[in-house]
Amino acid sequence: MRSDGLAWSEVVLGARITDVSELSGGLTSTMLALTDGAGRRSVLRLMTNEPWKAHGLALTEREASALQALEDTPVPAPTSLGLDAEGRHTGVAAHLMSRLPGHPATRFDDVDVTAMAELLAVIHEVKPAKPFRSYQSWAWEAKRILPAWTKHAGSWQRAFDVLAEEPPSYQPMFLHRDYSHRNLLWSGGEITGVVDWVETSTGPAWLDAGHAATNLALAFGPEPAWTFLERYAALTGRRMEKYWLVMDAVGFLPPPGREPMFGSPTELERLDHWLHDLMRLT
Repeated sequence: MRSDGLAWSEVVLGARITDVSELSGGLTSTMLALTDGAGRRSVLRLMTNEPWKAHGLALTEREASALQALEDTPVPAPTSLGLDAEGRHTGVAAHLMSRLPGHPATRFDDVDVTAMAELLAVIHEVKPAKPFRSYQSWAWEAKRILPAWTKHAGSWQRAFDVLAEEPPSYQPMFLHRDYSHRNLLWSGGEITGVVDWVETSTGPAWLDAGHAATNLALAFGPEPAWTFLERYAALTGRRMEKYWLVMDAVGFLPPPGREPMFGSPTELERLDHWLHDLMRLT
């Protein structure tokens, strides 16, 4: 599979691959950093991990379409170089992209969080020629079970009650749908890349903002998460919408019978605290 992907990449690039290394952090895919004989750097996504592998065709096609929609925008996204969505050449759905400079950040201060909010506001102003699919909630009804580790059972139950209601109306926006610090590249204190566009959707802006905030809360605690939401609200003039923030937080619960994907005691405690804080919003 890997060798097939490299052979296909050489055909697409028109050059021999001279260096290959696996990028860390890929949840859905095997991500390979490639360098070819001309010195060009690219990234090969191979949809090897279930359950995403089964949906690889749609995911890679969506990512390629998103990158094409972003080509003439200020958003620093990769360029799509080649697509084997059906896996005819690589054995699994594959997408070859340019590799952007920079590295993920391991800590965030107010300046970084503000830059994240500013860039998300820019993403939400993108007007693709054809709308992407409507957002999908990751807070499935089957997930709405009180977690055994919670210290705030009442807050979780109220959150489930909120999500049982009809969603509020919203202005459809272009969403990254997995916007978080994990999918940003930085260099010299500036964001140099936004990656992982397989979930690109049309939906409410605060669902995107909420996902970024939940990820910040789990990784670093509530302070940068709240700062991010406040900066985004100030930049866009959009009032925080509790429903979408709660939807995202509940979406981090695992399906019945499965362990949380993040799972460390610290992250579970932070998710518990974050959801409790969100339920205090008016």
